[in-house]
Amino acid sequence: MRRAAIVGLGWWGQHIAACLRQPGAKLDLVRGVDPQAARLTEFGERYSIPVTAKLEDALAAPDVDVVILATPHSLHESQILACASTGKHVFCEKPLALTAASARRAIDACQAAGVVLGVGHERRFEPAIREIKQLVDDGALGTLMHLEANFSHDLLAKLNPDDWRASVQESPIPALSAMAIHLTDAYLYLCGPIAEVFAYSTKRVGNWGAGDVLTVQLQFASGLTGALSTILVTPMFVRFQVFGSEAWAEARSDVHPGQPGLTTLNVSRTGEQRIVRGLDFVDTVRINLDAFADAVAGLKPYPITTEEKLGNIAVMQAIIESAESGRPVRPSMS
Repeated sequence: MRRAAIVGLGWWGQHIAACLRQPGAKLDLVRGVDPQAARLTEFGERYSIPVTAKLEDALAAPDVDVVILATPHSLHESQILACASTGKHVFCEKPLALTAASARRAIDACQAAGVVLGVGHERRFEPAIREIKQLVDDGALGTLMHLEANFSHDLLAKLNPDDWRASVQESPIPALSAMAIHLTDAYLYLCGPIAEVFAYSTKRVGNWGAGDVLTVQLQFASGLTGALSTILVTPMFVRFQVFGSEAWAEARSDVHPGQPGLTTLNVSRTGEQRIVRGLDFVDTVRINLDAFADAVAGLKPYPITTEEKLGNIAVMQAIIESAESGRPVRPSMS
């Protein structure tokens, strides 16, 4: 079993740590890293493992094979480069980087070092999304016409304005880096490259200085159209729908990926009774980490491709540019 250090012991780092202590997890949690002394003490006592304030200590430790980054976005590139330079496989929470050029440097460094680079896009591992993917690949929906999705919640609505997640430098559009980037990842997974975006971001309420609502119109390289929206100040709501010429499929859920709950999958075909099924919760965070561990062990390729990793950051960068400029923007991979 590969041994992992978690860097960043806030809300999500703590959640990942709990996943790694579940029975059957494929990574062994052996070290915690965080600059805050109080977090370090509590984490070390909870998991009975060494803790340190410096990433360099974890990179120098012979018992660390894998580094998991749950750190501010602006640190990702330099931290990934540091991991790659010491031969450590690295799993980075989303977004992988803040620009396509930064993502490219991180990806290239990992490829040159022969280490696996994982990304925290767990929504694509949900059973409903995977079933929709199979319908798309099988042509069961007919010619694809349009995609729509919404991922909204208020888990961060009362976030301190001084928190790094609310910083314009870390999150130029917080609703994008917090939630919408999961939707664009799923879009790339389902339907391939996105050719153009037109975005609008606004602030209605809340502590997010850069805005709490985002809506985006998209066109895929294939000519397919799409739309997505996300809101930082409303109860949990998740909807994902693909329209085809012969049928449509919709996944709907009211729970966060890290929380147990039921997802409903609807499939409606012309001239037939609509099929409605409930899909039980699976821990997609854990599934993603296990897939990363399998890739590190050389058992299977990591399922998020290089093109998808880079493409999603290019789309994110284009959405930010579009929202700021008020015009459509074509994502650039360079």
